[in-house]
Amino acid sequence: MPKMFGTDGVRGLANRDLTARLALDLGDAAVRVLGKAGARDENQPEGRRRALVGRDTRVSGDFLASALSAGMSAGGFDVIDAGIIPTPGVAYLTSVLNVEMGAVISASHNPMPDNGIKFFARGGFKLPDAKEDEIEAVLGQDWERPTGAGVGRVSHDTVTATNLYIDHLVSTIAPLNPDKTQPKPLKGLKIVADCANGATSVVAPEALRRAGAEVMVINASPDGYNINKHAGSTHPEQLQAMVKATDAVMGVAFDGDADRCLAVDEDGNMVNGDQIMGILARAKKEAGKLADNTLVVTVMSNLGLKLALRDMGIKTVQTAVGDRYVLEEMLRGGYTLGGEQSGHVINREFATTGDGTLTALTLCNEVVRSGKSLKELAADFPQLPQTLVNVPNVDKMAATTNAKVQAAVEREEKLLGDTGRVLLRPSGTEPLVRVMAEAATQEQADEVCARLAKVVADELAL
Repeated sequence: MPKMFGTDGVRGLANRDLTARLALDLGDAAVRVLGKAGARDENQPEGRRRALVGRDTRVSGDFLASALSAGMSAGGFDVIDAGIIPTPGVAYLTSVLNVEMGAVISASHNPMPDNGIKFFARGGFKLPDAKEDEIEAVLGQDWERPTGAGVGRVSHDTVTATNLYIDHLVSTIAPLNPDKTQPKPLKGLKIVADCANGATSVVAPEALRRAGAEVMVINASPDGYNINKHAGSTHPEQLQAMVKATDAVMGVAFDGDADRCLAVDEDGNMVNGDQIMGILARAKKEAGKLADNTLVVTVMSNLGLKLALRDMGIKTVQTAVGDRYVLEEMLRGGYTLGGEQSGHVINREFATTGDGTLTALTLCNEVVRSGKSLKELAADFPQLPQTLVNVPNVDKMAATTNAKVQAAVEREEKLLGDTGRVLLRPSGTEPLVRVMAEAATQEQADEVCARLAKVVADELAL
């Protein structure tokens, strides 16, 4: 039986794969597993335990939040429903409000019909695989649930939660002055923000403006159905056109739950997560805040980033795809910055998970501090041409063991030498293998990828 939890929680088509019953059961099981450890909050009546629930703007989030909260409160937890709030906002509030756990209902950059549920443990950290396995093991089981005064309450407090989170975000680049006035480090910076009609539609524009930026906002009118629709980090075309049309200095694009951020320079060129990480890693190194002069990346990060950082005296440590694995490596090695090419950037100085709005603020701040344009900063991190092909309907688990496939990989690696690389990555949720090639030219990357994809399709066909 396949695992219910993927690389980023439980996901599926809302009301088909991810039903109200499943959300109820997940809340019930999470209470049993995550309620075992940690002291009760003595500031609450009778030391009651608490959980925090937030969601993105999908219409299905309403019934899923109600069901998840019901499962948690039936298990004896008081639930704070923070309403629509970015995923990293739930992580932050889980930490500062000292609750036992946080939960987010979101499918991130996926289309509106999908949804998902992921949990944060006390302190605001994503759950390790072992904890998710424990939750899955007790899912749907009967147990002695509390009765009477032992059951939990559900309260709603969207405004306080959102304001606490915005205050935190702004303070990362603009701590309040002793007289409580707000500094404006981004004053004079004209930017466009594409909120993907998602969870940061209120948060990101407000945080950027409070930091002093002149912000033009697009796709910040969520209606429950338009999240990620031709908008945000997965569809940046509108942002690129708007930046050029308005003579903005730069643009930033978020995904539906705002845990990732991509950028656009003044000419409308995309600045991806690798380039953003490079810019921020160099800035942290110069400030003496890049632990062990190391950036944590995934296997998908472009070789160009690693080569540029090497020349700057910055090392890279590589993990599997998924910001949870990036964070695990950061915690293990004591590193302070890491992330993914897709725009997940974890800045451990201020966050426990990828935070798109935080990334936008710190990137804007570096543009102002350096006196350089985003285009100039990104140019220091050139990207090798990269081609990615999804090969469907294959035995993905055999990708790393099939002799003919591995021989083909070795041939292509030998051909590329130090000027490129290849990568085969099985999908975490579908019967497909992702084939990636990087090379000195786009033509070469395309050719290598096509040859490898054909071998994978021929040898691993179901």
